[in-house]
Amino acid sequence: MLEIKALTRLHIGPVTLSLADGEVIAITGPSGSGKSVLLRAIADLDPNTGNLRTQSGVRAEMSGPVWRRKVAYLPAESGWWADTVAAHFEHPEQADLTSLGLPPEAMGWEVARLSSGERQRLAFLRLLERAPDVLLLDEPTAPLDAENTALFESRLKRCMAAGTSVLLVTHDPAQSARMAERHFVFSEGQLRETTHG
Repeated sequence: MLEIKALTRLHIGPVTLSLADGEVIAITGPSGSGKSVLLRAIADLDPNTGNLRTQSGVRAEMSGPVWRRKVAYLPAESGWWADTVAAHFEHPEQADLTSLGLPPEAMGWEVARLSSGERQRLAFLRLLERAPDVLLLDEPTAPLDAENTALFESRLKRCMAAGTSVLLVTHDPAQSARMAERHFVFSEGQLRETTHG
């Protein structure tokens, strides 16, 4: 569950939106319209105003790091700060690598050798080990081929079935139609609900 009331950041908002447990909302819109800025604001990565809460509590009553464990943001290009994949995981032995088409030895790989698609799938698994209430996904399958996109979407559906709410920014109308119950267009700083993906 995610409730957003009057979120404002720079030229964006006020945005008010509510997601139920396990619900996926897809957001489309022109490049440069601020979709990523919106997700970063919800994740409290940039200064913003508004009232947000999940089932774990109210954002204003949590530190930024605690909020971001519950409202997890996957950018189009993830950050890596250590040499090996395993160093980025709290419990690398528990990561379900095969669910995303990665071999068990991937935890021992050097980050420098990862393809963009491998980085994206591993960054997604890194978020999931925090057991977030909400996933904020910014073009998550852009670097993936059709086979790995299908694996990613299957893994995401498992999250939804467990009650995780999802905001999915995508330029792929077919993905929007497959994954989301509700569809929004973001333009001129505002979200507008549409009848189709």
